[in-house]
Amino acid sequence: MSEAPDRLPMEWIAASLKRERARTGLSLSELAKRAGIAKSTLSQLEAASGNPSVETIWALGVALGVPFSVLVEPPTPSVQVIRAGRGPALASEQATFVGTLLAASPPGARRDIYRIRMEPGAARVAKPHIPGTVEHLIVGTGRVKAGPAGEEVELEPGDYLTHRGDVAHSYEALTPGTIFVLVMQHT
Repeated sequence: MSEAPDRLPMEWIAASLKRERARTGLSLSELAKRAGIAKSTLSQLEAASGNPSVETIWALGVALGVPFSVLVEPPTPSVQVIRAGRGPALASEQATFVGTLLAASPPGARRDIYRIRMEPGAARVAKPHIPGTVEHLIVGTGRVKAGPAGEEVELEPGDYLTHRGDVAHSYEALTPGTIFVLVMQHT
């Protein structure tokens, strides 16, 4: 059994980016262009330096045609425990939003599970994910406003929401200490 680290090791991201870029045959310049990031930023990430945001990793995943988790997932032990408040986490540039990957999709299945901790303030606006993505959200504590642009709904503890993730959507904490589970299903 192993416990996930508090910070996402850059080596995981660097190895995944190199692997997926090689798989697609894209140059550094082309991938950076498709993701809308600087070539120097991508070069730093592949060198395991820098501090990427959720938005940067999402943009790279979309440009590579892979789920976010493919770029951040660790080598998988036979038993894994992620204690509350711990785990590989990435913060948003837009809001007090921290996403912790709880489980990446195993081969043959395409779903990722995240524990999200969010504070009131700015909303986390997400660009469309890869085509066919569906999001499932379950609120644990606090209140959150979430959903596709123009169709956001307010949710309370125990509420469940599902919506297309391949369209622009957002999450906004309405009370301090908001925590929800986000399952991303990819087809």
